[in-house]
Amino acid sequence: MLSQGHGKANLTLLVYRTKLTERKLQSATINRRLAAVRSLVKLAKTLGLVDWSLDIKNVRSEAYRDTKGPGKNGFRAMLQTLADKHSPKTIRDTAILRLLYDLALRTGEVVALDFADVETSRNVVHVMGKGKTDKQQLTLPESTKAALEAWLWVRGNGAGPLFNNLDRAKKGCRLTGVSIYRIVRALGEKNGLKTRPHGIRHTAITEACKIAAENGIGLEEVLDFSRHSRSSVAILMVYRDRERNIQGQLASSIAAQIAVTTSPSL
Repeated sequence: MLSQGHGKANLTLLVYRTKLTERKLQSATINRRLAAVRSLVKLAKTLGLVDWSLDIKNVRSEAYRDTKGPGKNGFRAMLQTLADKHSPKTIRDTAILRLLYDLALRTGEVVALDFADVETSRNVVHVMGKGKTDKQQLTLPESTKAALEAWLWVRGNGAGPLFNNLDRAKKGCRLTGVSIYRIVRALGEKNGLKTRPHGIRHTAITEACKIAAENGIGLEEVLDFSRHSRSSVAILMVYRDRERNIQGQLASSIAAQIAVTTSPSL
């Protein structure tokens, strides 16, 4: 691509985008792959290998298409499933779920936590946020702190990853994002839910938006909880609007204005 020149390189990327679209891939997937190619060419331009950039745009996408998650009651049922059993695994998984919901952590943020990141004596945890280079200090609610203390009692005080694998083959190894996905999916299925770790974060942020609305708190303040960038209020509006379903309410009101009497069927 770099040797083709400006015009042919853009044509190549355009054909690539078309092929990805024809495969019916998600918009986010397509745009992520396009960004990777553009990043490569940008680096080449920085190094003086080319003097042009790629001009092919992303496909249109709607951010956070599914913001529903398991819901507050669904998440409570998942926690109760763990509470019904008492084992090192359920204690560990409870702490993970608490972090996913209470602090709205992302899967990668939970996976990256080390023992040294948790300070229960100060009620804080230090999280390396998405796209950040420094860890952010977050306050632990009492329920989250209690869950973490229970897990630390089982885990021990040794240095290393906060959450480790308990299987014999990989015991002691850092728990992976795939493992957390499987844990959440299995708990969801036991309660008739189809969910994933990020769905729990969605539910937490949705609840935060509701609480903010009820208490006269602006959406920009919810960003301190969700840890989106300051320019991402529009993303929080998606959470709020999906919960309020203004479209559905207006549609019902409009439809109710036109009443038609249905004749009995013959």
